[in-house]
Amino acid sequence: MDRLLVRLRPRVMRRCSRMLPHHADAEEATQDALLSISTHLHEYGGRGSFLGWVTVIASNAARSTYRSMRRRAEDSHAVVPDGVDPRTTSVIAGTRLDLMESLAALEERHPALVESFVLRDLGDLTYLQVAEITGAPLGTVKDRIHQARRFMRDRLGAGS
Repeated sequence: MDRLLVRLRPRVMRRCSRMLPHHADAEEATQDALLSISTHLHEYGGRGSFLGWVTVIASNAARSTYRSMRRRAEDSHAVVPDGVDPRTTSVIAGTRLDLMESLAALEERHPALVESFVLRDLGDLTYLQVAEITGAPLGTVKDRIHQARRFMRDRLGAGS
């Protein structure tokens, strides 16, 4: 198990760093993902690639870490300084606040689109790999990703 986790750690860290560019945040998410991999390894059923399964866990850990940091920031009443764009500057230790907020909005409004989008655009998996992991037909996966990209583009481009 130790050898497996040591080999997976750089890949998991890269995935988490794409969503949480502040090193300490990505490190926290990486540790959570590796713990989840070690405790749920027996649940991997061979559907899709093993690295795709790891990508799903890493992406979910990064999103969970973000939500946890956001709650902590809200509880501490953290404030973005005047003159700083709160969509692109995080009071939550450097996270991609704009991306994470947009993902949260996508999950709230269109939950069926999130997994495919995260796996393809943040996890860099192919459309076929996403279809294998989600169990959805390739055409459905492509449509979900297209819809999610349009939603994200509208959200992320709104203040530009």
